[in-house]
Amino acid sequence: MYFAALLARTDDGWQASDTDLDDVETLTDLADLARAAGGDEETVLVCIEHDGVWFGVVRVDGEDDPRVFVSDAAAAMRSAYGELLLSDELLGREPEDLAALEQLVDLDGTEDGEPDSAAEDGGAADGQDQVPPGPLGDAELLRDLGMAAAAVLTLTADDALSQIADALGCTDMLEAVR
Repeated sequence: MYFAALLARTDDGWQASDTDLDDVETLTDLADLARAAGGDEETVLVCIEHDGVWFGVVRVDGEDDPRVFVSDAAAAMRSAYGELLLSDELLGREPEDLAALEQLVDLDGTEDGEPDSAAEDGGAADGQDQVPPGPLGDAELLRDLGMAAAAVLTLTADDALSQIADALGCTDMLEAVR
């Protein structure tokens, strides 16, 4: 079971709302959803948790690129909503369309039909199937909101969103939409 909430910082303080992610297919879609919930330059946090297995936070500040933190990348990768958060950039791999283009024009330095060493070993030639276990992303994304990176890294999936809401001072609002 998933829970997803938007926390938007407004002039009047934090506003919380639950959200449906069924129509969201990419991190860009998720950032657009967050921007729609907040004003032009407001900070919006998208908080997602999956049954005490993993949690993720996406921070959107105006038109800036979203900042993402995921508590357990390997667990999130096995989840439909987790895959939204785990962009190629976050995983440190080249985008899929660039990899496909390189294969098409044979830019990897191998001759046509010559397998590279990773493919011979049965693994992905570019390492794209490898997702590191444990936390991944920008643990500093809540620093200016009252939660240091060290605190973010020690959050457990069971109570992370509650602890984040405590640090932001909006626990009652988050619990009201839960």
